[in-house]
Amino acid sequence: MIIIKNDTEIEYMRRAGKVVGDTLAKLEEIVKPGITTRELDRIAEELILKENAKPSFKGYYGFPASICASVNNEVVHGIPNDDIVLQEGDIISVDCGAMLNGYHGDAARTFAVGNISSEAEKLIEVTKQSFFNGVEKAIIGNRLTDISSSIQQYVEKFGYSVVRDYVGHGIGRDMHEDPEVPNFGRPGRGPKLIKGMVIAIEPMVNIGAYHVEVKPNGWTVVTKDNSLSAHYENTVAILENGPEILTLS
Repeated sequence: MIIIKNDTEIEYMRRAGKVVGDTLAKLEEIVKPGITTRELDRIAEELILKENAKPSFKGYYGFPASICASVNNEVVHGIPNDDIVLQEGDIISVDCGAMLNGYHGDAARTFAVGNISSEAEKLIEVTKQSFFNGVEKAIIGNRLTDISSSIQQYVEKFGYSVVRDYVGHGIGRDMHEDPEVPNFGRPGRGPKLIKGMVIAIEPMVNIGAYHVEVKPNGWTVVTKDNSLSAHYENTVAILENGPEILTLS
């Protein structure tokens, strides 16, 4: 069931979203060669708690950290670790969630670690732009897969592939609500978009094929062909005047 939010609930989600956006902006400043993903997690948790919010991910189905930190060929759900030291030329996707006043915000960014290859830089930029192409379709009266199709078409123009095993989602009092929001598919399908829907749109894009697998830790998703992957996500409210991104800094 899709849960429609009223104006008060969306305002609560703006506040939660700002915590997430600000946290990711701060992490972008400190991502550099030599830092561990566990240190990024510690800093993120500190920043979230300082705003009287709670990390949405910590303990969620047993996940042990406050952010997901996925490096290079890791797509999503990378577990922060003291042994994972970022190296010059890496890329890292950081997924972050925060709950404030009972409502969640959820967003992800892929950051460069020092100087990266032009190929990696292009992947990050295409992934980010595919989100904005998708969000342009997040307007009242459109269908859900209008978003999905727009993302896929843009990504595939560059010869990249969209991950199909993991999708975006509704969000509100729960981290994951209906509907699922795929990043691929034909337009004109799925539920009609109406005022008060709030969804997390999150393209996950691989340089290689879209096939993925889960590492033995039961969490971390990697590309099967070991190709680089990038992730860009925001929480988006469908409103009268168009979509509003709730998780920008």
